[in-house]
Parts: sequence; C-alpha cells; structure tokens
Amino acid sequence: MESESLNCPNCGAAVSSDKTLCQFCGSRLKTVACPKCFGLMFLGSKFCGHCGASAIAPDVITDEKAGSCPRCKIHLGLLAIGETTLRECENCGGLWADVETFENVCADNERQSSVLGFLGENKRLSEAPAKISYVPCPDCSQLMNRSNFAHSSGVIVDMCKHHGVWFDADELPKIIDFIHKGGMEHARQRELNEIKDERARLSDEMRIQSARDERFDIGKMWDRDENAGIRGFIKTLFD
Repeated sequence: MESESLNCPNCGAAVSSDKTLCQFCGSRLKTVACPKCFGLMFLGSKFCGHCGASAIAPDVITDEKAGSCPRCKIHLGLLAIGETTLRECENCGGLWADVETFENVCADNERQSSVLGFLGENKRLSEAPAKISYVPCPDCSQLMNRSNFAHSSGVIVDMCKHHGVWFDADELPKIIDFIHKGGMEHARQRELNEIKDERARLSDEMRIQSARDERFDIGKMWDRDENAGIRGFIKTLFD
C-alpha cells in the first residue's frame, strides 16, 4: 500500500503515513483507521483528515485482571476497537480474545472491518519463535492447544477451550482475511462432506456386518449349540 501524507497529532507537521516517529517533534506515531470512512490517520488525531469526522481512537488501558503475555510475560493492556475489546501486548503486538469476543468478530462484518482497519495499517510482525512451544492461557495459566484455525486457514493459533484464543502479531488479520475470502464457508462445506462420507462408510460397515450375522446366524448359534456358536464366531474373525 502506498504511503500518504498525514499530520502529526502533536505538532501538526506533515508526516508520511509509513513513519513511526515524527521527524519534527519526535512523537511516536501509529496509524489507525477512521471509524467512519476507514481512511488513515495517526492515533491521537482529533479529526479525520479525509472526512472530517471526530476521531474515536481506540483506548489502551491497563487492567489488573488482563493477565500476562504468554510469550513476553509482561502485563497485557486492554485495547478497545469500536465494540470489540482485545488484550494487547505492547512488546510483541500479540492479542488475546476471549471466546465470546472471537465468536463475535468471526460472525460480524462490521467488527471485522473495524479490527482489520486498525490492525492492518499497524502491523507489528513478531519473529516466529525459534522453537515451537506451547504457551499458557493468560486467564488460567494452563498450556493451550495449538490449532490450525478452521482446519484449513494455515494460521496456527493457541487456544484455551474455556477462555479464548491467543494471536501472534500478524495472525488475527490473516484470519479475518481468510473469513472475507469465504474460508469459513468452504471449511463448513468440507466438514459436512466429511460427515456425509463417514455416515456412508458406517452404513456400508453395518450392511457388511448384517450380511455376516445372517450368514453365520450368530444370534441363534449360541442358543442352539455353544460349541458351534464359538466356532462360528471364531470363523468371522478371519472372514
């Protein structure tokens, strides 16, 4: 994406949108999306330079119950993006979403656009761990499971089935992009096909077993002659 000229919210100087520091006043800069038109602006700006709307910037606050980053072990802050609240590690850019929040993001296009608008222009790519390891849940401290989201996205996330999902810096935008491209529907259809195939397989096995039972009359063999029943049963093991 091409950079554009924005105004520093501290000194008002024109600064390229791909800069992280103002070369005039030295303020740290972070681009965000306007909540109305999704145009770029710097975090801290009072108004959008594209549409003039009042800038409702995401709030980053500290919460004693937010837990610690599974990777950096530092305290997480709360990041509010519109109606979506995530926990953020200021060091590595990792994000934590509780179960309900993640479900809402996956199901709501407006939430997806809002989160993507904020994160997409503020990528903080973290280096992949030298060694793949299981990390603890920020809420219960139990090691989380690693899972390929939707079994086909190619994004491996850390999940606690009771509390939520941990995303490394670039993972949540990738998942939202996967959803936008119809990945969830494709995954759902694939799962339905697998269930259909499994049912067909079980149905075939039941027909085969029924034919075997009828052939050896297993149900009556035991009543008729115990020894004959045993021999008939053993025979089926090699059939």
